[in-house]
Amino acid sequence: MNAPQTHSVNDELELGRKALSPALRARIRMLELRTKRLAFGDVGGAYRSSFRGSGIEFEEVRPYQPGDDVRTIDWKVTARTGEPQVKTYTEERQLRMHLVADTSPSMDFGSGEATKREVVAEAVALLAGAASLQRDLVGLDLFSVGRQRHVRPEAGRSQVLRVLGALMAEPSRPSTGRGLLETLEALERVLKRHGVLVVLSDFRGLDDAPWVDVAARLARRHDLLFVRVVDPFEEQLPDVGWLALDDPESGRRVDVDTSSAAVREAWAADARARRAAFAAATLAARGESVELSTAPSAAGGATDPLVSFFRARVARRGRGR
Repeated sequence: MNAPQTHSVNDELELGRKALSPALRARIRMLELRTKRLAFGDVGGAYRSSFRGSGIEFEEVRPYQPGDDVRTIDWKVTARTGEPQVKTYTEERQLRMHLVADTSPSMDFGSGEATKREVVAEAVALLAGAASLQRDLVGLDLFSVGRQRHVRPEAGRSQVLRVLGALMAEPSRPSTGRGLLETLEALERVLKRHGVLVVLSDFRGLDDAPWVDVAARLARRHDLLFVRVVDPFEEQLPDVGWLALDDPESGRRVDVDTSSAAVREAWAADARARRAAFAAATLAARGESVELSTAPSAAGGATDPLVSFFRARVARRGRGR
């Protein structure tokens, strides 16, 4: 079977065009307003402290001068020219944030007021908003059955809205489990400069190990963050008698007796196994991880754990770790 065609959405998702319905544009605008305060405040400052200046870019090779660090000598060029030559670098003034979001059918599930995709959209609005305040470039890749859509990196508020529009408008497609792998492989081929790579998914059906190997290679060059979104119903089955449950990926319907303690424990055990598998995968991929819920605590919003992550990251960097 041929892989789905990847297409750019920059042109078709311009604001004011018919590509987005008025209702969808209103939802995107509401997302931006909801996260703007955090982007300007805690997350904006923490983002700048976490990532700004963390990358360097090669500038040129020039003749060695007294006082230069001998570790910067380019021995190949030195051997070719017969004179000591050193490499010089400049700090990257503009970072690139690449958001990789799951749009498989399981992401459209939510037992409460929000679906997992809507929680991802809020996280994307927050991350992209913080990056845009620094004039950093933000790009987006969506995956399910394969690498579905690509929004090339650009800067500015309009890019934040464009990225949100692409995420919210993309239809769900059943996943084959290779979508994340194909997306990361494509990014590995094109991402050469240091950047921030964020993968947002529920990570259901992503037990295929090869994507972990690709992520680990990307982590050598980029800051890598995995954002896992969960729903309480998937973690703990309520005791409400018989329920007819539909698998969003396969479409298969199963009748479940939730009054059975054994059934509820098996359900919870599966959830614990998924969490352990995710933790092992992110550790092997050498990335950091954050978990968001569709049912945040009464004390905070869905993206609060993301805010806490940035604060903790700044504290670790301040301690030299």
